[in-house]
Amino acid sequence: MLERKPGHGYDLKRDYDTFFSRGKPLPFGQVYATLGRLARDGKVVIGDVEPGVGPDRKRYVITDAGATEVDTWLTEPVEAEPHLQAVLFTKVVLALMLDRPAEDYLDTQRGVHLRRMKELTELKRTGTLVDAMLADHGLFHLEADLHWIDVTVARLDALRQVVRA
Repeated sequence: MLERKPGHGYDLKRDYDTFFSRGKPLPFGQVYATLGRLARDGKVVIGDVEPGVGPDRKRYVITDAGATEVDTWLTEPVEAEPHLQAVLFTKVVLALMLDRPAEDYLDTQRGVHLRRMKELTELKRTGTLVDAMLADHGLFHLEADLHWIDVTVARLDALRQVVRA
């Protein structure tokens, strides 16, 4: 965000929370700790310093090295998710190994997913474009999980035999 324009820690937190936090605001301490590491590593420098109500307000400016790292990060693809080691799968296998009702766990999990889908659908209906796009991302993942749950329920007997062998 500093590549767009230099800013104070407060500005960075506000912009982050506006676009990315969705109910989990970024702590101020994390903002300033990150800015400190970026300055230490030569990715940002402190520009103007202005007196504030509390400590002086520092305006941070991205360096060429910082801009290069942002460019590299933006052009590198994200590792494809999900990894083949998923918590849902782990719980099902362990339930079967321990002779516990995996079906009940999957039914409960389906209910949790459906409730979250209702929340995200409402957010999509009433929120901003950013909210709708983030909600779509979450909904697509939840739909995939629900499909997996259905397929797994259909295969539980076969999986039970494999994990108990």
